[in-house]
Amino acid sequence: MRILLFLLFITTSFTPLFSQVEILTNEQINTLFPSSVQKNFAINFPIYRAYKYSDKTGQYYCLLTENIDKIVNRKDTLHTKIKAVNLKVEKSSFVKVWEINDFVLAKEKQESNIWFWTKYTSFNDIDKDGLVDPIIVYGTAGANGYDDGRIKFIIYYKGQKYAIRHQNGVLDFERETQVDKAFYSLPKTIQASIQQKMEAMTENNQAIFPAGWQVAMQKQQTTFNERR
Repeated sequence: MRILLFLLFITTSFTPLFSQVEILTNEQINTLFPSSVQKNFAINFPIYRAYKYSDKTGQYYCLLTENIDKIVNRKDTLHTKIKAVNLKVEKSSFVKVWEINDFVLAKEKQESNIWFWTKYTSFNDIDKDGLVDPIIVYGTAGANGYDDGRIKFIIYYKGQKYAIRHQNGVLDFERETQVDKAFYSLPKTIQASIQQKMEAMTENNQAIFPAGWQVAMQKQQTTFNERR
């Protein structure tokens, strides 16, 4: 009953039809998503971040969860698995819309950590059609940290999933980006938003995309690297 009342309160507390994205407090998370609710949706990792957003189809919550594998130097937490769950509020309860699962490639890539990159994750109506276009971004750290880790962009547009996968590399020939062919069918505004995030990652020294990647995307290439 407490969860139902809290759901009713937060769904009627805002007068705008479509609210801005909101990051939930720990208290809100604990009230809305107690262990019983988490169990229903197989949420087995701690909730690192929870977002609330609305569009013309209703109200949603996106939970980003990361396991805690070990703590290094008493402050750096390493994660080997992550899970994102998107829930819709229906009749004062939750219905799962989609989920994302991933993990480190410890043996193949010598990866030690995987985590959500919330700086680049967004829940905006990019093409102004009344529907939020979730973009979830996460990455890994390899033996050389960011320099040989992987990055993934997951885009949900009108219920369909689109992905861009990138492998960083210390050496030129190690870098490669793979783009779902269907990505190029997305509205230009969404494509531009992803490219802006890619440029920001480059400026922040978190990604090294293959030389000429902007031109490759203009040509709608699905794989580009620096192997000649």
